[in-house]
Amino acid sequence: MRYFVTGATGFIGGRLARRLRAAGHEVTALVRSPSRAAELAALDIALAPGDITDPATLRAPMRGADGVFHVAAWYGFGLRAGRQAERVNVEGTRHVLEAVRALGIPRGVYTSTLAVFSDTRGRVVDESYRFTGRHLTRYDDTKARAHALAESMMGEGLPLVIVQPGVVYGPGDTSALHDSWVAYLRRRLPVVPAGTAYCWAHVDDVVHAHVLAMERGRPGESYIVAGSCHSLVDAFAIAERITGIPAPRLHPPRAVMRALAAVAGVAERVLPLPPTYTREGLVSTSGVTYLGDNAKARRELGYAPRPLEEGLRETLAWEMRALGMPTPAS
Repeated sequence: MRYFVTGATGFIGGRLARRLRAAGHEVTALVRSPSRAAELAALDIALAPGDITDPATLRAPMRGADGVFHVAAWYGFGLRAGRQAERVNVEGTRHVLEAVRALGIPRGVYTSTLAVFSDTRGRVVDESYRFTGRHLTRYDDTKARAHALAESMMGEGLPLVIVQPGVVYGPGDTSALHDSWVAYLRRRLPVVPAGTAYCWAHVDDVVHAHVLAMERGRPGESYIVAGSCHSLVDAFAIAERITGIPAPRLHPPRAVMRALAAVAGVAERVLPLPPTYTREGLVSTSGVTYLGDNAKARRELGYAPRPLEEGLRETLAWEMRALGMPTPAS
């Protein structure tokens, strides 16, 4: 099979492109800078210079593909992020899906997110859930609008499957979550907010879910491919059991985090703040829950994510080796 992949220089997309190539498929990766994707080229992955925000670069390398994986997205926080989030998450998705339709590509998988449901306030929701309020961040809002666009095009007959990961972790992550694990391992993370909870899935399980969605997913359907649900406090307690390093003991409640977010919202108008300390960064961890039920993906795709403790053991050992620290016994 021949597959076209966007986002192949990212965390999920990179692992996906490698997995597809290792399985013997022909893979073409859309990359903004081929010179920075030498690792992909070394695996005999074809590099197509282009950008999802430039529709003129999409159709030629996509033509003749048996399937398209649209993984590329913008993720971040802060006042200055709005336009880029719109261009990549909404307009870029429109460009990719319109190219899939125009070229008659027989199958597509679009990577959405549980964040389109916003804060579920402790409820574990399924694919039928619809959020109608105001999203917490620009990322959530733009991904929700891209998700709605994909659903609309599926309703018009586009042969697309949507997958919705939750929090994705694993070796090689470069997100704010990775930064938190590193700070914890260095004993420089004193605080973890109370009440904040996510559904955690190892990156390799999420990648496998993408492949399953391409092979077994029903066109026109969405599948939550998140893992088990745990609070941040519980996740760091698991990390303490694995590493022996004490988890943060301070757990500020939602009200305190929201107050800090309000202060950050004023400060970031005049000062450059690290993304996690912007208003959006703080609000997104202020006792919120992004929780989804993966029963449909288990039932229809055969999705079976590993337990968080198993995945964290591998992830934390990888991070500890990178820091030059002794790793915990298996």
